[in-house]
Amino acid sequence: MSAASIHCSPSDWHKERMTDPVDGLIDLTIHTLLSSMGNYEFGVTDVPFFVADLGQAICQHRRCCGTRPKLTIGAPAVKCNPDPTLLRLLAELGTVDPSRIIFANPCKSASSLLFAARAGVTLTTFDNLDGLETIQTFLPTARLMLRIYACDNDALIKLGEKFGAPVERSFVMLQPARELGSEVCEVSFHVGASNASAYANAIQHAHMVFELGKSVGYVMNPLDIGGGYQDSNFEKISRSVREALMEGFPFQTRSIAESGRYFARSAFTLACKVLSSRCDIAEAAQERPDILYQNDGVYGSFMNVLLEKEVLTIHLGDTKRARGPHRYSIWGPTRDSVDCVARETTLEAEVRAATEIPPTRLGRSYMRAYIWSILSA
Repeated sequence: MSAASIHCSPSDWHKERMTDPVDGLIDLTIHTLLSSMGNYEFGVTDVPFFVADLGQAICQHRRCCGTRPKLTIGAPAVKCNPDPTLLRLLAELGTVDPSRIIFANPCKSASSLLFAARAGVTLTTFDNLDGLETIQTFLPTARLMLRIYACDNDALIKLGEKFGAPVERSFVMLQPARELGSEVCEVSFHVGASNASAYANAIQHAHMVFELGKSVGYVMNPLDIGGGYQDSNFEKISRSVREALMEGFPFQTRSIAESGRYFARSAFTLACKVLSSRCDIAEAAQERPDILYQNDGVYGSFMNVLLEKEVLTIHLGDTKRARGPHRYSIWGPTRDSVDCVARETTLEAEVRAATEIPPTRLGRSYMRAYIWSILSA
């Protein structure tokens, strides 16, 4: 079995990992696990797996705590990454006490509200009158967050198309809530994009809703700015958020961030294996890249390629195969022609079946692979 490995990720992460000792630790873990999995004496497995560097999540927490004004870290969206080890770590960092958990889906069933009540989770969102009445019936002690419309028109996934009350309808939401005796204590939005100006616009709209709340007797604090940012744009968005908050809100207003992707993306590295390959001959070989079929695809850990059109940058590690550029397209294991991880990429050497592929720092949801955890210094 070849000991070759491939690393692929968004942006230029692969350039940084060449001199990063933490990435060296991840590589060593991957190769150690792959060697044990390929031991014929103990049986062979072809399942993909993640290596989770919990030290990276700790670094991200320190980085976020250094923002001014400070963003309070709300419970990161579990849908982003449900790994119990990561969630336990975040709990130890002080982010997952039930009183700080937000039941953030504005569309809730009666059974889910009853479950939240039993778990001690009372902070939840609403953006329509039907949802307000359901909450009042099944979770009458709820502390409510009015989720307002926020959207980045340049984003591939426009979250505002599904959730969020327009600012002009906020009074229609707040007045009935007051009449029902509901406690509306916060305003939230979720841009879910990398455009810093979209956060600034949403904060301006939130300020308008705070003022509307005062007119019906609500004093709302804090402001939940949602998530969507990540390692590569955190400082840029933080600056935009800071400026907008200082302009529109009193300094005592707290801000909550739902930082799921921010914590998870850079901490999780996925390892896959090439199941088979196919190459063309003669003239066709000049026109089309060779094909690699691996044991994970867009219906598993790579679903972000399908949903957000993410382009992965791939770097080939140690290999016994001949060096020299080789063009490949990389596909998942299903029979579906949509299951394509990378349409075309150039690797530094030839890859064959049974080659181990540790790609991408993903950290997003859609995780189907087993997870091994490490802790870097």
